[in-house]
Amino acid sequence: MAPNTKGFYLPWSQERTVAIVERHRAKRGALMPILHELQDVFGHIDARAVDLVAEALNLSKAEVYGVVTFYKDFRSEVPGTSVIHVCRGEACQSMGAERLARHAREHLAVDFGGTTSDGAVTLEQVFCLGNCALSPAVLVDGRLKGRVDEAGFDELVAASRAEAR
Repeated sequence: MAPNTKGFYLPWSQERTVAIVERHRAKRGALMPILHELQDVFGHIDARAVDLVAEALNLSKAEVYGVVTFYKDFRSEVPGTSVIHVCRGEACQSMGAERLARHAREHLAVDFGGTTSDGAVTLEQVFCLGNCALSPAVLVDGRLKGRVDEAGFDELVAASRAEAR
């Protein structure tokens, strides 16, 4: 299943979770494909899903929860309709990423990992998007953008919000 890049997630359901688990459980290393698909479908890994996955794979709840909390890309809560990642890697830092990161947090009134009060935007940080030649870089709903300054960030946010309407 292709990653959901625009925040149109289904509400969590036990039936759909069980179907996802059953589709992958016979695979070697089934945990990661299950967790990725759950996140793609629901936008997060619901605590109730952790219980179902643990039972189906004969793992402890702590083992599954540990994987969910270890990997930064997994969430325990539904993200905003739009997810924006600001690169804070060294190349981007040298080109103004810290100024951009500060602006992004102020503009959206959230810290990294937070979602705006209207549920429209979740702000995340990453430490390399592989777009070093076009620093500073951001990823907006899975689309890579380079040479983003404060005004460009504001335009990307406005466009993403308009697209979601």
